Amino acid sequence: QVRLVETGGGLVRPGGSLRLSCIVSGNFLSIRDMGWYRQAPGKQYELVATINEVHNANYADSVKCRFTIFRDNARDTVDLQMLSLEPQDSAIYYCRAEVEVTASVFQDHWGQGTQVTVAA
Repeated sequence: QVRLVETGGGLVRPGGSLRLSCIVSGNFLSIRDMGWYRQAPGKQYELVATINEVHNANYADSVKCRFTIFRDNARDTVDLQMLSLEPQDSAIYYCRAEVEVTASVFQDHWGQGTQVTVAA
């Protein structure tokens, strides 16, 4: 069984910063892609940032130059450093990991989500 647990959400004022963390645990062989997604009320899921096993990262245009995704392959963690937060960044943020559960068999696993609220 694979489990993802996110931490670090909360309430922050516009212009502030937060760092989200996600740790992957359980029985697996490796992790391929990892990423952060978000869903605001009434809106669809949105890709925020992804990073592969060799640390190549991609970002949504709306967060480029403000958010940075980090990955620690030794600890099976992925973090999202968020700077210059704006009210439109408010959402539930979800961590995703593409996990190799058996040889060459990969599955997507998701965390339970952590709320980020940006308000004065």
